[in-house]
Amino acid sequence: MISPTRRRTKRLAVKFLGPHRVATVEEDLPSPAAHQVLVETVVSAISAGTELLIFRGQWPADLAIDETIPALSGTFSYPVKYGYAAVGKVIAVGSEVSEVWSGRTVFAFNPHESHFTASPDRLVVVPDTLSPEQVAFLPNMETAVNLVMDGRPLIGESAVVFGQGVVGLLTVALLSRHPLGAVIAVDTCAIRRVKSAEMGAHAAVDPADPQYTKQLGRLLNRHVPGGGADLTYEVSGNPSALDPALAATGFGGRIVVGSWYGAKPVTVDLGGRFHRSGIQIVSSQVSTLAAGLTRRWTKAGRLQVALAMIEEVRPESLITHRFHVTRAAEAYELVHSGPDRAIQVMLTY
Repeated sequence: MISPTRRRTKRLAVKFLGPHRVATVEEDLPSPAAHQVLVETVVSAISAGTELLIFRGQWPADLAIDETIPALSGTFSYPVKYGYAAVGKVIAVGSEVSEVWSGRTVFAFNPHESHFTASPDRLVVVPDTLSPEQVAFLPNMETAVNLVMDGRPLIGESAVVFGQGVVGLLTVALLSRHPLGAVIAVDTCAIRRVKSAEMGAHAAVDPADPQYTKQLGRLLNRHVPGGGADLTYEVSGNPSALDPALAATGFGGRIVVGSWYGAKPVTVDLGGRFHRSGIQIVSSQVSTLAAGLTRRWTKAGRLQVALAMIEEVRPESLITHRFHVTRAAEAYELVHSGPDRAIQVMLTY
């Protein structure tokens, strides 16, 4: 049976109307189909990666939004709803859904909406040990887990992470739990470098510092001829970080590119040292598993690991700002213009 929804007839939804144009609009409240539930959102996390590309109008126009998530179907074109980190409470269930779902707190890969419908197999039940805000980090933690899996760190290696947004910080947190020789963070923002140390980085350096190259050289693989990092991550979202990532990586090292640059042009110097360096460049994207892992891993299994890592890392200290959903335009403007002030921005409902 469908339970009552407090006589509510409208929901709030965030829409990208064009570059730098965001609005919170009213829509008709959806009713769950027989196989669905209705969720009332408590909090949703803003992604400073893909969502900023949409906010800035830097997406590739011919690309599907996400072929693996039904709530994000279609292609990139304005107006568009986006977002993939919603946590809320089930307030109604369809006739074919067990009543045990009523009242459950759940996570969904869903756009920023005050209410949404979904089938239970598309939801993750939130453990009693975690708060909605903590679970809103699940997509970024899953991305960090995927990055570490694709990098395959070895005992004693040195690792460098370029970019200390939420994904970079969570990647540092996971790498710091490996027996590595060094985990070094690179970011221009002081607030993010402070958080890097809190997440477990052995050192955090500013690429704008005139002494940056010397600092990094002293920190990386002093026991290895030629020096340089064994494993480098580029998760800054900035195409200009690829050349410094190459420069920081030693002979035979690996570079894992987790950034999505959208429509931003990417120029990389592969004409000098790279040709003889033996460096591998690997693309890492969370929608799929690397081919070598599929015999033993599933996406559902990886998601459970990400939940366990949230339990361990407790990333809520990365939240710097909260905005009610009606102030979404202000929230996106802050994420766009204030990387030196904002790390994780949450929308509340």
